Amino acid sequence: MESPSTLPGDLVTLAKIREEDLDAWWELIYKDEHPEWKKWDSPYFPLKKVALDKFKEQMKNMIQRGYNRKYLIKTNEQIIGMVTYYWEHETSKWLEVGIVIYLPEYWNGGYGTDALKVWIKHLFETFPIHRIGFTTWSGNSRMISVGRKLGMVEEARIRKCRLYNGKYYDSVKMGLLREEWDNLNQV
Repeated sequence: MESPSTLPGDLVTLAKIREEDLDAWWELIYKDEHPEWKKWDSPYFPLKKVALDKFKEQMKNMIQRGYNRKYLIKTNEQIIGMVTYYWEHETSKWLEVGIVIYLPEYWNGGYGTDALKVWIKHLFETFPIHRIGFTTWSGNSRMISVGRKLGMVEEARIRKCRLYNGKYYDSVKMGLLREEWDNLNQV
């Protein structure tokens, strides 16, 4: 099935990755040695810089193969973030999502909530899945709040397993069942 090139929301549009986006996207990820967004996106895992030419080559190959597991988050044609999905266990239809808003000026404005709402809707419409979830850490209260706004519930908390800046944090798993999504969105 061909994925749509764009998925519109109220504040953002999710857009398939295009070759002409690669320079700007790379800059958002790798331009700063210690980007602000990385302090919230699994900061206990180091960001491994990829050279621009290698990044472009890898992404061009994925684009040519019809890669659709990541969409860019755009507002007014500007890239502000990215959403993704991956199979935790495809045989049992266990799908997980992720989101990054790279630019701090778009934090706390509803952009992430809108993007994840559009993404979840798309994934439920695309796959025969019964649940969508994500994993974050207790230091990222904004991500936990976004999940709750979308009807997700905390399904698991692995205590004090993420060490960041000398302090231990919990790993938090949030999830949403299809019937909960349908009830909340009157499908």
